[in-house]
Amino acid sequence: GSSGSEDEERPGAAAAAAAAAQKREERLRKFRELHLKRNEARKLNHQEVVEEDKRLKLPPNWEAKKARLEWELKVEEKKRECAARGEDYERVKLLEISAEDAERWERKKKRKNPDLGFSDYAAAQLRQYQRLTRQIKPDLEEYEKLKEQYGEALYPTSDSLLHGTHVPTKEGIDRMVTDLEKQIEKREKYSRRRPYNDDADIDYINERNAKFNKKAERFYGKYTAEIKQNLERGTAV
Repeated sequence: GSSGSEDEERPGAAAAAAAAAQKREERLRKFRELHLKRNEARKLNHQEVVEEDKRLKLPPNWEAKKARLEWELKVEEKKRECAARGEDYERVKLLEISAEDAERWERKKKRKNPDLGFSDYAAAQLRQYQRLTRQIKPDLEEYEKLKEQYGEALYPTSDSLLHGTHVPTKEGIDRMVTDLEKQIEKREKYSRRRPYNDDADIDYINERNAKFNKKAERFYGKYTAEIKQNLERGTAV
């Protein structure tokens, strides 16, 4: 009887041992998977830290510069494609622009450097400088010739003697003269002083008060004309 019970217990014990071994193997497999995932997460985290450190060391406007360079490369590639096909790039570009984009760019162009009136002399000088620099169209071919001719001497240093060494071209002189004539014409137009009328009534105590009275007369003169006449005649009630 005892041998029969032992034979019955052995298969049960073997089954329990197999189940325990299977559970242990399953736990070990999960542990290995978690270990691999942890190593992968650590590797990705290290890569992200390195990339973030690179981004922090870049200039603050790096993204804008990068986008600008990529756009310029695309434009150059498009120009080469149009030149290979014998097409005009400017014409092809205009054909690809929608009416909405053209209107938006036109509005943006009008908003660029708007004339806000006179605030101070520094702002007026900066605006004049920006206007003059936008008109400059450098001759890159002439620049390349000068660079080949003079080499490093083209770029002055603190020891360079610049006085009397530069001879401007005739085209440059004509461009400067034309610009100066335009400035003189514009200055004469906007700095013209109003003639002083000796016979006009003096109803002010200083220049500031005179300007205020002129503005008041322009806006309210037609409503106060009768009152003013009565005051002058002494018949005002």
